[in-house]
Amino acid sequence: MNIRVFAPVLMATFASAILTIGGAGCRRNTGATPLGSVSNAPAAVTQADTLSPAQASLNRGLNWLKTQQQTNGVWSNPSFPALSALPLWAISVAARPEDGDAANRAIAYIVSCEQPDGGIYVPVPGRKGGGLSIYNTAICMTALHYAKRPELAPLIRKARSHVAGSQHLGGDEYYGGFGYDKATKRPYTDLMNTHWALSAMRVTQDAEDSRPAGEARVDADWDAALAYVTKLQNTAEGSDADSAGGFVYNPNNPQGNLGTNAAGRVFLRSYGSITYAGLLSLIYAQVGRDDPRVVSAVDYASRHWTLEENPGMGRQGLFYYYNIMARALSLTGLPAIPKADGSGEIAWRDELIARIVAEQQPDGSWVNSDNRFWEGDPVLSTSYALLTLEYALGMMK
Repeated sequence: MNIRVFAPVLMATFASAILTIGGAGCRRNTGATPLGSVSNAPAAVTQADTLSPAQASLNRGLNWLKTQQQTNGVWSNPSFPALSALPLWAISVAARPEDGDAANRAIAYIVSCEQPDGGIYVPVPGRKGGGLSIYNTAICMTALHYAKRPELAPLIRKARSHVAGSQHLGGDEYYGGFGYDKATKRPYTDLMNTHWALSAMRVTQDAEDSRPAGEARVDADWDAALAYVTKLQNTAEGSDADSAGGFVYNPNNPQGNLGTNAAGRVFLRSYGSITYAGLLSLIYAQVGRDDPRVVSAVDYASRHWTLEENPGMGRQGLFYYYNIMARALSLTGLPAIPKADGSGEIAWRDELIARIVAEQQPDGSWVNSDNRFWEGDPVLSTSYALLTLEYALGMMK
């Protein structure tokens, strides 16, 4: 992959500036029996007392996750294969030999959800957002990439074509972004779906190297995507000192509430998780580390540093917030971020790891008491938490 990874940046630089199978669409229906008989005990190949707290936590979470997989490879809701792809992603990165069967089952299920248009999703006719084809396909192709199975390259290439072909390039305020499902034919995009799509397209770009001769290479329109992402970043002039540098969900949705700036103009307030989604999107669009957009996004992160909540959202989307924070900050190359008061630096990896370990339930899972964004599903929250640990521990390759 040709991803620009930023070198560490001095403090002064920044101080200044998401049952059963049988849902319509997938081709398998082997019966959905939970694998509850799988042992919760740590794998025999490791000794918990010799591991770091983070490694022990990771193993306990992975072991719990396997007990929740159904025999047909599904986790959670079979209508949304991304909910099975996120566990597969975490298992694939950990690369423990004892997880091979769970990974194989998950891969078989995800592959069964491939649609004629190249997407990996389950059609949901009549639903606003349809089958969330862009969201599901982007996460599924990313998980399949990390599974490191060469035979999956053709499927990943078709998924790339689906995602790239779903970018909204109409002449309106949503230009350049990605929404939930192109099949709904509504002019709509948002930064959450856009960051999943851009991340997937960048991470899987090496699949283009094996595209058969004569086939055109496929990619997103990165210039259009960058223009869209940039438009969603609050500036000091257009917002206020609290929101400056942060990002918003889309041009019209006040997920982080509304504010009024000094000129009396109403604006959309920035909030935590979507700001990290914006920062990650800038990185994958290969924006330089000294670019004012990156500098101001990190400055927002510094001013709003907390692991107690998703800034501006409370506990809503808290584990997604941890996850996107770890992914974005890992790719910046920053070992620490400056404290807003200039008194030192925040060792974000250490603090985030400690928080994830502390949030783990006795059975090895994680769960959010606030079910908005589906985080009341412990499989989803656990997958986010495990990926957070893996990014913070530097396990992503």
